[in-house]
Amino acid sequence: MRQTFDRDLQRLQDEVLRMGSEVEEHLVTVTNAFLARDAVTAQRMIDADKSINERRVQVGLDALTLIAIQSPMARDMRLIAAILEIVGELERIHDYVKGIGKISLSLGREPIPAPLARDLPEMAEIAREMLFQALKAFANRDETLARRVPAMDDRVDELFNHLYGEIVALVTADATQIHRANQLEWALHNMERSADRTINICEWVVYMVTGVYSEMSMGEYEAPPG
Repeated sequence: MRQTFDRDLQRLQDEVLRMGSEVEEHLVTVTNAFLARDAVTAQRMIDADKSINERRVQVGLDALTLIAIQSPMARDMRLIAAILEIVGELERIHDYVKGIGKISLSLGREPIPAPLARDLPEMAEIAREMLFQALKAFANRDETLARRVPAMDDRVDELFNHLYGEIVALVTADATQIHRANQLEWALHNMERSADRTINICEWVVYMVTGVYSEMSMGEYEAPPG
């Protein structure tokens, strides 16, 4: 029975890592499509969200089945709890990917302003690297790495603040740009929030390893400036 349980539990962990790898890739892919005005790829990222949602539900159902059938011990329960929470965070991060894709389609063919074109790829790459490191910490039961990842969010927040100011300047210079500026800001917000969601994953990795849950700082910009 224990061998079956361990095998099923490993299968759930492997699926979390597969989902996470896909979400990592899509963070960068949708950003590139957004900047290149690539409607085909943007739509592909939107369509991919259905699979992520379905897989999140399946992992959740499988995890609950394990709890019901196997009555896992405390350490196993922490792992299952972490799996349930992490797949939820991955699904929410991919919602941000889908959101950027939809904004990209809504903006049409007009080029993205130069400051966003210059700095948004760095935001996306940091968000991707944060998620990669958080999932590595999950796979390796590495509390130290999980605690280091949130510091990477400082640069994401710095870029967010700078680019938010550039969007405000766009509207200040031309009030007719307000609708476009709102859409650009929302795409920026989605990328910033994806990094924050990764910090939530790190919190659950620490809980999984230690049995203690505590919130980690998300930096100054936990929400867009008012």
